[in-house]
Amino acid sequence: MNEQESPGEPRRRRRDPEGHRAAILEAARHTFTERGYARTTLREVARRADVTHGLISRHFVSKERLFLAAMPGNRDLEQVAAGDPATLPERIAHGFVQRMETDAANDSLVALMRSAATDEQTATRLLAAMQERSVRVYRSVLSPDVSGDPGADLDARVALVGSQLIGVTFSRYIARAEPLASMPSEQLTEHLARTLRHILYG
Repeated sequence: MNEQESPGEPRRRRRDPEGHRAAILEAARHTFTERGYARTTLREVARRADVTHGLISRHFVSKERLFLAAMPGNRDLEQVAAGDPATLPERIAHGFVQRMETDAANDSLVALMRSAATDEQTATRLLAAMQERSVRVYRSVLSPDVSGDPGADLDARVALVGSQLIGVTFSRYIARAEPLASMPSEQLTEHLARTLRHILYG
Protein backbone atom coordinates (compact mmCIF):
# COMPACT_ATOMS: atom_id res chain seq x y z
CA MET A 1 0.00 0.00 0.00
CA ASN A 2 1.36 3.45 -0.92
CA GLU A 3 2.02 5.82 1.92
CA GLN A 4 0.19 9.14 1.84
CA GLU A 5 2.24 12.28 2.27
CA SER A 6 1.03 15.26 4.23
CA PRO A 7 1.75 18.72 2.88
CA GLY A 8 5.05 20.05 4.15
CA GLU A 9 6.28 16.65 5.35
CA PRO A 10 9.42 15.15 3.82
CA ARG A 11 8.81 12.15 1.65
CA ARG A 12 9.45 8.82 3.36
CA ARG A 13 12.13 6.78 1.64
CA ARG A 14 12.99 3.13 1.58
CA ARG A 15 16.08 2.10 3.46
CA ASP A 16 18.80 1.95 0.81
CA PRO A 17 22.13 3.03 2.32
CA GLU A 18 24.21 2.33 -0.80
CA GLY A 19 21.71 4.03 -3.07
CA HIS A 20 21.54 7.06 -0.82
CA ARG A 21 25.33 7.24 -0.58
CA ALA A 22 25.69 7.10 -4.37
CA ALA A 23 23.04 9.80 -4.82
CA ILE A 24 24.75 12.03 -2.25
CA LEU A 25 28.16 11.64 -3.90
CA GLU A 26 26.74 12.36 -7.35
CA ALA A 27 24.92 15.46 -6.12
CA ALA A 28 28.00 16.60 -4.22
CA ARG A 29 30.23 16.27 -7.30
CA HIS A 30 27.89 18.42 -9.38
CA THR A 31 27.38 20.99 -6.64
CA PHE A 32 31.05 21.37 -5.72
CA THR A 33 31.93 21.66 -9.42
CA GLU A 34 29.26 24.29 -10.11
CA ARG A 35 29.50 26.37 -6.94
CA GLY A 36 32.97 25.68 -5.57
CA TYR A 37 33.80 24.41 -2.12
CA ALA A 38 33.12 27.57 -0.13
CA ARG A 39 29.66 28.24 -1.63
CA THR A 40 28.42 24.66 -1.43
CA THR A 41 26.18 23.77 1.51
CA LEU A 42 25.12 20.37 2.77
CA ARG A 43 21.50 21.45 2.52
CA GLU A 44 21.91 22.14 -1.19
CA VAL A 45 23.54 18.74 -1.70
CA ALA A 46 20.72 17.12 0.26
CA ARG A 47 18.11 18.86 -1.89
CA ARG A 48 19.75 17.68 -5.10
CA ALA A 49 20.18 14.14 -3.81
CA ASP A 50 16.62 14.08 -2.47
CA VAL A 51 17.78 13.06 1.01
CA THR A 52 17.77 14.73 4.40
CA HIS A 53 20.59 16.89 5.72
CA GLY A 54 20.92 14.48 8.64
CA LEU A 55 21.45 11.52 6.33
CA ILE A 56 24.46 13.26 4.77
CA SER A 57 25.89 13.88 8.22
CA ARG A 58 25.43 10.21 9.16
CA HIS A 59 27.23 9.02 6.03
CA PHE A 60 30.04 11.60 5.83
CA VAL A 61 30.13 13.47 9.19
CA SER A 62 31.20 16.82 7.72
CA LYS A 63 31.35 18.91 4.57
CA GLU A 64 35.12 18.40 4.41
CA ARG A 65 34.81 14.62 4.42
CA LEU A 66 31.99 14.70 1.88
CA PHE A 67 34.17 16.78 -0.42
CA LEU A 68 37.11 14.40 -0.10
CA ALA A 69 34.87 11.40 -0.81
CA ALA A 70 33.21 13.02 -3.81
CA MET A 71 35.98 14.84 -5.66
CA PRO A 72 39.08 13.58 -7.49
CA GLY A 73 42.30 13.41 -5.54
CA ASN A 74 41.77 12.17 -2.01
CA ARG A 75 38.83 10.11 -3.26
CA ASP A 76 41.21 7.90 -5.27
CA LEU A 77 43.92 7.66 -2.64
CA GLU A 78 43.36 4.01 -1.71
CA GLN A 79 43.61 2.84 -5.32
CA VAL A 80 46.80 4.84 -5.91
CA ALA A 81 48.47 3.72 -2.68
CA ALA A 82 47.62 0.01 -2.92
CA GLY A 83 50.55 -2.14 -4.02
CA ASP A 84 54.23 -2.67 -3.40
CA PRO A 85 55.58 -0.10 -0.88
CA ALA A 86 58.82 0.03 -2.88
CA THR A 87 57.07 1.75 -5.78
CA LEU A 88 54.71 3.94 -3.74
CA PRO A 89 56.48 7.22 -4.69
CA GLU A 90 56.11 6.43 -8.39
CA ARG A 91 52.43 5.59 -7.98
CA ILE A 92 51.75 8.79 -6.06
CA ALA A 93 53.57 10.91 -8.65
CA HIS A 94 51.91 9.22 -11.62
CA GLY A 95 48.43 9.36 -10.09
CA PHE A 96 48.82 13.01 -9.13
CA VAL A 97 50.08 14.21 -12.51
CA GLN A 98 47.55 12.13 -14.43
CA ARG A 99 44.53 13.45 -12.55
CA MET A 100 45.76 17.05 -12.57
CA GLU A 101 46.42 16.97 -16.30
CA THR A 102 42.91 15.60 -16.78
CA ASP A 103 40.85 17.87 -14.52
CA ALA A 104 42.88 20.19 -12.31
CA ALA A 105 40.04 22.69 -11.94
CA ASN A 106 37.97 20.26 -9.87
CA ASP A 107 40.79 18.74 -7.83
CA SER A 108 40.71 18.83 -4.05
CA LEU A 109 44.13 20.52 -3.83
CA VAL A 110 43.00 23.37 -6.07
CA ALA A 111 39.87 23.76 -3.94
CA LEU A 112 42.06 23.86 -0.84
CA MET A 113 44.15 26.73 -2.19
CA ARG A 114 41.15 28.66 -3.42
CA SER A 115 39.57 28.32 0.02
CA ALA A 116 42.77 29.55 1.68
CA ALA A 117 42.54 32.80 -0.27
CA THR A 118 39.07 33.62 1.06
CA ASP A 119 38.47 31.60 4.22
CA GLU A 120 41.43 30.52 6.31
CA GLN A 121 39.38 28.48 8.77
CA THR A 122 37.71 26.50 5.98
CA ALA A 123 41.07 25.80 4.36
CA THR A 124 42.50 24.67 7.70
CA ARG A 125 39.66 22.20 8.26
CA LEU A 126 39.92 20.87 4.72
CA LEU A 127 43.69 20.43 4.98
CA ALA A 128 43.34 18.64 8.32
CA ALA A 129 40.80 16.21 6.83
CA MET A 130 43.06 15.56 3.83
CA GLN A 131 46.10 14.93 6.02
CA GLU A 132 44.17 12.64 8.37
CA ARG A 133 43.04 10.47 5.47
CA SER A 134 46.45 10.49 3.77
CA VAL A 135 48.22 9.38 6.94
CA ARG A 136 45.75 6.54 7.45
CA VAL A 137 46.09 5.28 3.87
CA TYR A 138 49.86 5.60 3.59
CA ARG A 139 50.39 4.05 7.02
CA SER A 140 48.41 0.99 5.90
CA VAL A 141 50.84 0.56 3.01
CA LEU A 142 54.11 1.46 4.72
CA SER A 143 53.77 0.11 8.26
CA PRO A 144 53.49 -3.61 7.51
CA ASP A 145 56.42 -3.63 5.10
CA VAL A 146 58.94 -1.15 6.45
CA SER A 147 61.63 -2.94 8.47
CA GLY A 148 61.11 -2.15 12.13
CA ASP A 149 58.92 0.64 13.42
CA PRO A 150 57.84 3.01 10.63
CA GLY A 151 58.77 5.75 13.04
CA ALA A 152 57.01 8.55 14.83
CA ASP A 153 57.95 10.79 11.92
CA LEU A 154 55.67 8.98 9.47
CA ASP A 155 53.01 11.64 9.99
CA ALA A 156 55.60 14.32 9.24
CA ARG A 157 56.74 12.53 6.08
CA VAL A 158 53.17 12.22 4.85
CA ALA A 159 52.62 15.92 5.58
CA LEU A 160 55.73 16.73 3.55
CA VAL A 161 54.42 14.66 0.65
CA GLY A 162 51.21 16.71 0.77
CA SER A 163 53.19 19.95 0.92
CA GLN A 164 55.17 18.93 -2.15
CA LEU A 165 52.00 18.18 -4.11
CA ILE A 166 50.43 21.47 -3.00
CA GLY A 167 53.52 23.35 -4.19
CA VAL A 168 53.44 21.71 -7.62
CA THR A 169 49.69 22.31 -7.84
CA PHE A 170 50.11 26.02 -7.23
CA SER A 171 53.15 26.50 -9.48
CA ARG A 172 51.97 24.48 -12.48
CA TYR A 173 48.18 24.51 -12.39
CA ILE A 174 47.27 27.83 -10.73
CA ALA A 175 50.12 30.33 -11.14
CA ARG A 176 51.41 28.53 -14.26
CA ALA A 177 54.96 29.50 -13.39
CA GLU A 178 57.90 28.33 -15.47
CA PRO A 179 59.65 25.98 -15.80
CA LEU A 180 56.95 23.73 -14.31
CA ALA A 181 54.10 25.18 -16.40
CA SER A 182 55.48 23.91 -19.72
CA MET A 183 57.36 20.85 -18.48
CA PRO A 184 56.21 17.64 -20.21
CA SER A 185 54.03 15.60 -17.90
CA GLU A 186 56.34 12.57 -18.15
CA GLN A 187 59.30 14.65 -17.01
CA LEU A 188 57.30 16.19 -14.19
CA THR A 189 56.28 12.72 -13.02
CA GLU A 190 59.92 11.56 -12.96
CA HIS A 191 61.13 14.59 -11.00
CA LEU A 192 58.24 14.35 -8.56
CA ALA A 193 58.72 10.63 -7.98
CA ARG A 194 62.39 11.16 -7.07
CA THR A 195 61.47 13.92 -4.62
CA LEU A 196 58.71 11.84 -2.99
CA ARG A 197 61.03 8.84 -2.70
CA HIS A 198 63.53 10.98 -0.79
CA ILE A 199 60.77 12.25 1.53
CA LEU A 200 59.29 8.83 2.26
CA TYR A 201 62.45 6.71 2.38
CA GLY A 202 65.34 9.12 2.87
